[in-house]
Amino acid sequence: MAKTAKLSDKELVTAHIKKLEPGLRKTIEYLRQVFLKTDPQVGEMIKWNNPCFYYTGEMKPFDPKEYKRDIAVFNLFKGRIMLVFPGGAAINDSAGLLEGDYKDGRRTIVFNDLKDVKAKEKGLQELIKKWLALVDK
Repeated sequence: MAKTAKLSDKELVTAHIKKLEPGLRKTIEYLRQVFLKTDPQVGEMIKWNNPCFYYTGEMKPFDPKEYKRDIAVFNLFKGRIMLVFPGGAAINDSAGLLEGDYKDGRRTIVFNDLKDVKAKEKGLQELIKKWLALVDK
């Protein structure tokens, strides 16, 4: 019996996005590319049943429950386009994109559609860069 090859994280994210409704798929793929083109040390995987972006470089040891490697995770419940930044409270958000005041330090960004994503793209890239500058390397 032949073994089936395990899909890479990139292939799993691609497969997940392909299953989305066409309008949502286009917006999520665009956001995906924003993350991946912002810095070569941004990786992707499926976490909590959605695409997630994380720092791939070396870090000082930490408790995995602190989610220090995670940059952002999609929350696509019922077609809503939300990015959850587990450590968002630590980012100096000069663009004013991050919302919420959760005690665990997470912050969110909600996008209405592709047009909204494109309008917020530069601010989102700045958030990603600021988050990466805070990584405990």
